[in-house]
Amino acid sequence: MQLLLASLFACGCVSLVDAVPWPAAETFINPLAECSQSSVPSACRKTRDSWKTEFGAAIAGKYRAQRNVAFCLSTGCDNAIQPDKILGCAWQIVIAKSGHSETDSADTINLEHFCGSGYIDQAGRQAADAQAKAMLIMIGK
Repeated sequence: MQLLLASLFACGCVSLVDAVPWPAAETFINPLAECSQSSVPSACRKTRDSWKTEFGAAIAGKYRAQRNVAFCLSTGCDNAIQPDKILGCAWQIVIAKSGHSETDSADTINLEHFCGSGYIDQAGRQAADAQAKAMLIMIGK
């Protein structure tokens, strides 16, 4: 099966974008918490209200949205988003490798923190690296 998929990708018969669609933005909303339970309910509601737009902009390659999505996936953004440390790290790697002119030292700090050994283990970092590689292809970088 892997050989078949590799052959299809190599010949251009199937693109990675067609084979691995982005999940719906709503799948990341935290189903276990209501914003009223958050330490900052207004921030939670704001994040949930803007999440679909932010996620859409992130997968379209927009720097600020990628930064926001990476942070929310890493931290949960006041319980608005279901945290996913590996996916959050993958987005940090995407930001670092996308060549955005807007990146700054905060992005380097976020990459070191959210992809560092104090936050995810070595297996998680390897999974994030692999995921980021696929995401960069899907974004067109």
